[in-house]
Amino acid sequence: MNKPASLVPQPVFSRSFGKGQRQVLAVHCSLAHSGTWRGLATELSDEVTVTAFDMLHHGRSPNWDQRGDFQDRNVAAGQSLLTQPMDLIGHSFGATVALQMALRRPELVRSLTLIEPVFFAAAKNASLLFDLKEQNRPFTDALKAGEPMVAARLFNRMWSSGAPKWPDLPETTRAAMVRAIEIVPACDPAILTDRTGLLAPGGADGLVMATLLLHGADTNPVISAVNAGLLQHLPNASLAVIEGAGHMVPISHPAEVAAALRKFWNT
Repeated sequence: MNKPASLVPQPVFSRSFGKGQRQVLAVHCSLAHSGTWRGLATELSDEVTVTAFDMLHHGRSPNWDQRGDFQDRNVAAGQSLLTQPMDLIGHSFGATVALQMALRRPELVRSLTLIEPVFFAAAKNASLLFDLKEQNRPFTDALKAGEPMVAARLFNRMWSSGAPKWPDLPETTRAAMVRAIEIVPACDPAILTDRTGLLAPGGADGLVMATLLLHGADTNPVISAVNAGLLQHLPNASLAVIEGAGHMVPISHPAEVAAALRKFWNT
């Protein structure tokens, strides 16, 4: 079922996968779209129904209108689909959106799974954050120079471990990434600073739902630091690592992620 999510300033596109009774809401990573959850949903198709939406500036959703905060607008879009208690899953920047959704409507989040969250403010490791800034420099320089295709290729190369490389991607996929790349800097306030106070004393007290922090064993070291930091703040969190996987673990290793989710949900 494909439909626009309404009751938000900019309605977004959503779709559903699977036929199981367990209701899951999933939020994709930057430069991707809701269809990237198809592999994981297929692994769980008899157990869950996955609803996924395209964030603004991605997939079939409209471009962000530059009003308000980019993360906040996607949180609002996600909340319009959170109409009953559901298991909430987010990947990368989508994990930061899911985290904020859970913080604002905890009564509607049965469980929370954050896959490779890029909430770098939680890392608390100056060396790793400096390394990340240096790794980002070629991408940010290309974007500032008005070369979005180069920027998208460099960003994809930095984070696409375990996924197809730029030359192997279909032209339509590359074009979608070029479209989305311009809003990546708009994510910085939400991922580099704790602007909502989640990491402050008592800031995460409302997040009492079971939470799974998941990353690939071969991911960027800063992600492990993020998860370690979140583990200290979230009241009911546990950690899982997928061997042989990188940042794109829900796409590259759907069977292993599905197994981790089954174990988490059944604990």
